[in-house]
Amino acid sequence: MSVLIFVDTAEGQAKKSSLEALSYGAKIAEQTGTAAEAVVLGAASEDLAALGRFGVKKVHHVTADVFNNFDAQLYTKAIAELATASGADVIVLSHNLNGKAIAPRLSARLKAGLVPGAVSLPETGGAFTVRKNVFSGKAFANVTVNTPIKIVSLNPNAYPVTETGGTAEVVAATVQANEARVKVASVNRASGEVPLTEAEVVVSGGRGLKGPEHWGIVEDLAKVLHAATACSRPVADAHWRPHNEHVGQTGFAIAPNLYIAIGISGAIQHLAGVNRSKVIVVINKDPEAPFFKAADYGIVGDAFEVVPKLTEAIRKLKGVS
Repeated sequence: MSVLIFVDTAEGQAKKSSLEALSYGAKIAEQTGTAAEAVVLGAASEDLAALGRFGVKKVHHVTADVFNNFDAQLYTKAIAELATASGADVIVLSHNLNGKAIAPRLSARLKAGLVPGAVSLPETGGAFTVRKNVFSGKAFANVTVNTPIKIVSLNPNAYPVTETGGTAEVVAATVQANEARVKVASVNRASGEVPLTEAEVVVSGGRGLKGPEHWGIVEDLAKVLHAATACSRPVADAHWRPHNEHVGQTGFAIAPNLYIAIGISGAIQHLAGVNRSKVIVVINKDPEAPFFKAADYGIVGDAFEVVPKLTEAIRKLKGVS
């Protein structure tokens, strides 16, 4: 028996959320007295043996070109085949866009119980019970899985990346891969130093900024904090910012360590996408803004006065110009 962890990659490099999944899966293997193994599909530009430092003993690498572009059906079939071959009784994925596409398909194919969006390690002393978010992060549910094979998708930033040292054995694996039914004509990648869904710090702006010409104060603060930038839905709908920066119930759901909301009132739809943030800071001139009720820290003031001063103070603290 083993724990099999799917390593999601971007341009051949493991995503941060996958490193969290590796650490999480390795800990489950330690709890259950089994081995942790990983699966990588498609071309990889990093040293896969080095993934052993996160606790996995073996990496199954499928190099077939058909896996170089994500295809949920092909990925599901490959992971299921490798899980069966390795005798995996627990499969771990990241609860990101790709993981959300694979996990339910994998559950149906393997007749395995699925816990999507786990936020902590499972209880494995008796029953296999996992805690997850429900009601858009307003509550938790403890879900017990009784099937022989169990699938868990881990919420990004819910478990720390933990290095234990060591290297992994890399095994060239083969699976029965059909021709991809989806053809990728081109890939347009979002610009930005930090991917929004993997950022530990996010600076976000809303309609309170009054127009795209004022977005510089958001970008300046984000730069000094090495943060990603985001926005509320009205801002994206008004084309002030691209839709790939929209966070909320109808955009990206994120869980950074720090979320700074500037000029955002805090409608329930927006809160649903950011309320898993570890710390929320709200800057708004309206003291009655709903966001203050969800904030850990709040500043009532004009964003055009507060944010530049905050940025300058952080620059001085960090000793950067």
